[in-house]
Amino acid sequence: MSTSSTSDSTSGPTRRGILGTAAAVAAGASLPALAASPARAAAARPNVLLIVTDDQPKQTEWATPNTVAWLAGQGVRFTNGHVTTPLCAPSRSSVFSGRFAHNHGVRNNGASHALDQHTTLQRHLKEAGYRTGLFGKYLNSWDVADNPPHFEDFALLRPSYVDGTFNVNGTVQTVPGYTTTVVRNRTLAFLEKSRTDDRPWFAYVTPYASHGPRTPEPKYAGTDVPAWDGRPSVPEDDRSDKPPYVRNATQTLADGRRVRAEQLRTLRSVDDAVQAFHDKLAALGQLDNTLVIYIGDNGFNWADHGLTGKGVPYRPAHEVPFYLSWPGGGLGGGTTDNRIVANIDIAPTVLDAAGITPDTPHDGRSLLSGYSRDHLLVEWWKQGTGAGQRTWSSYVSKDRQYTEYYDLHTDASGTVTGTGQVGFREYYDLQADPYQLKNSLYQATPAQERELGIPALAAALAADRTA
Repeated sequence: MSTSSTSDSTSGPTRRGILGTAAAVAAGASLPALAASPARAAAARPNVLLIVTDDQPKQTEWATPNTVAWLAGQGVRFTNGHVTTPLCAPSRSSVFSGRFAHNHGVRNNGASHALDQHTTLQRHLKEAGYRTGLFGKYLNSWDVADNPPHFEDFALLRPSYVDGTFNVNGTVQTVPGYTTTVVRNRTLAFLEKSRTDDRPWFAYVTPYASHGPRTPEPKYAGTDVPAWDGRPSVPEDDRSDKPPYVRNATQTLADGRRVRAEQLRTLRSVDDAVQAFHDKLAALGQLDNTLVIYIGDNGFNWADHGLTGKGVPYRPAHEVPFYLSWPGGGLGGGTTDNRIVANIDIAPTVLDAAGITPDTPHDGRSLLSGYSRDHLLVEWWKQGTGAGQRTWSSYVSKDRQYTEYYDLHTDASGTVTGTGQVGFREYYDLQADPYQLKNSLYQATPAQERELGIPALAAALAADRTA
């Protein structure tokens, strides 16, 4: 069911009161529920820096020590961070709208124009008096010549790493240099303007790293990365219990090592940019009252189950790094939050912090509230009718995951066609089998399925898909 971004009303400490719960959060407890956000004077509203990286999986913190030291060490690390669709444009549209892809309509990378721009975080902030800026990648299939709605200052990147094509405030041009550095410098200039513009600001910053072709900045091209011997799912020799596209996968440990090393090298430049943002905010005196959120738009497989890439219902594809820092809101102490959280929670969180009541629905909930979900819907749609994996959806909790594959596909506009018939199912006990090696539904009897609780999981998944 769609929910508003206002907090649970079961208890009512102030936002500043969160600070006193840091020890509980560090121990894995949920934050306390907050009273519904009242209207605030614009001067009291936090600035917002939202950093979204591209294809960054969780196990990449070696490449981002400055980011981790600031946003996790002096903020909150979410240990169960997910995206609700492990694909770029649907995930970013969920960040903007706080909605699942089946509700915002951007079901694949070709359907970016299906997003209702009235539902977006940037629309709400701009109309509430925020200065808004976008620097980097926007949405796949978006024409670089089209200005991004509700951003007044922008350098929109056509995805690339070197000498990129940008739409800079309405003018399409080639900007020389490494694009992560260009994005960094444009963001810094946007922040600098706050010396003369006293409006609160929102900066959406989205470098192309660590997306393929994963071209590193020259100074990091030869950087040695820590050795990696894979994990039990790499490449998983026996995949007989998996769907056909996984059984036929051919990626090896060597492939996973190569992709991993390339991703880590590109992320070093992102880390430099994040450090520059920190230093600029400190120089401006804005560190305390800037809400900073960092997330990957999806994860990535390093030859897990023989796969490299995203778009699959396995943990490396939908689990992502997710950090938040806001010292002025009591979230600056270096804590750990073990709740199941997702990209759909970003828009409700930002609007809650800004004291803005949205006039469009959210599926996510504010991370500033005490809300704690027991599971999450993760979904993905096949684009076109070619061979390969089918559309799927998945019930994901901390201890189990149930997935169904369907006879459904989408066209470039995101329109869904097909019978919807379930063609394959997977169930994993994530406590006993965290690498998803044994599909307990493979050749299971009806009695075994009942023992696993499959009928109830299937009913819950069906409800989630239509909520």
